[in-house]
Amino acid sequence: MAHLIEVAFRGNRKEFFSWTGETAPPLKAGVIVEADRGEDFGRVHSTGELAEVRCNGCAHGCGTNPPPRAALRLATKADEQLDRELTAENEDARRKSMERVKANHLVMKLTDAEWQWDRRKLTIFFTAERRVDFRGLVRDLAALFRTRIELKQIGVRDEAKRLSGVGRCGREYCSASWLPDLRPVNLGVAKDQKLSLNPQQISGACGRLMCCLRYEHEFYVLSRRKFPKEGKILTTSLGEEKVIACDIFNERITLRTAEGDSRVIALADLRSELDGLDQPTDHAHDDVPSHTAEYPVDAALHAMLDTVETEIAPLAASMAVITPERVFEPELVFVPERVSVPEPVVELVSAIEVFTPVANEPAIAASGETPDAAATERAEDEDAAGDATRRKRRRGRRGGRRLRAAEQRRQSEQDGTPMPSDSSNESGDDADDGDDNEE
Repeated sequence: MAHLIEVAFRGNRKEFFSWTGETAPPLKAGVIVEADRGEDFGRVHSTGELAEVRCNGCAHGCGTNPPPRAALRLATKADEQLDRELTAENEDARRKSMERVKANHLVMKLTDAEWQWDRRKLTIFFTAERRVDFRGLVRDLAALFRTRIELKQIGVRDEAKRLSGVGRCGREYCSASWLPDLRPVNLGVAKDQKLSLNPQQISGACGRLMCCLRYEHEFYVLSRRKFPKEGKILTTSLGEEKVIACDIFNERITLRTAEGDSRVIALADLRSELDGLDQPTDHAHDDVPSHTAEYPVDAALHAMLDTVETEIAPLAASMAVITPERVFEPELVFVPERVSVPEPVVELVSAIEVFTPVANEPAIAASGETPDAAATERAEDEDAAGDATRRKRRRGRRGGRRLRAAEQRRQSEQDGTPMPSDSSNESGDDADDGDDNEE
């Protein structure tokens, strides 16, 4: 029967393998496992049910599928001695690789170097802000170490996990000691925990936000659901009080009145006090809110309904009074009986009489004018405008004729010939002069 085991390698790297023996190997025991194009040395980290749970939940787990590789055998004393020698050579390999990086003028930082147990592969881990073309570096390292070279770029959090260290709490890094996978941490997690937003105070050795902020965040979220939202105004036995602060560890709330007096009250006492005043004790993070004043959407909805009741309803009632019921029905009514033809005609005539203005209506009589007088006045205005336009055109034609006559006189004086007489022009000028006199 195959057993599932988790094996830890150098640099806090872990993988899952299958063990074909009758019993699983003990914890911390050295084993030789199948690696990429060879064999590698590691130590058993977990077996049995713990290994199955971790395989389903860890980032490096294989889930419900069987692991693709197998653990070959237990390590002997010679295997462990060779592993210790390779560990001492890892630092030497990193220094030589760093020299080749400087020679190729590459912007990258070599974090660690790891020899495979059978010396068939050398893995070099590095960090860089941008993508690096290291093809020339791989050729140089392959010629230097005479083995297969693998360059693997990692992040700064993975770098801290490989190198390990001691945090500001005095313990080993969580990522290097027990944290199964590295999840991203954002600044909102620190805001929920009411921590200082200074990056120097909430960042770890890697320069990123500390990993412990992530797994503590769920506790703060669940605890704050019991408390009212900060800044909310509650009506207590002392009147209206504003929530200033919430102490989730001691379950106490700080309240302040409108006069500036503050008090600290336990959460249980506040709930009993609000229950005695028959007030809803909703909380900031409840799924179903019960207080409409805290949610502007509900307040806007109520305001819209009030507008409908105060403005639209009276308007509809006034329309119902003005509109004859026999013409505009509020709803469709189906009458099974036959309706004779003259009745709809009479109703249509009555509707026209109601909405069509006539000369004898009071509204028209109040203005003091009749439709005939108004039409006559508009016709007179149009005739006056037409006469003015015609007079302007006649003036323009008369001026043109006078200019042509003056030009002919100048021409005749220069040539010494008598000027011909034009009876038509004279008559036209007289006619135009008569128009001017009329004006």
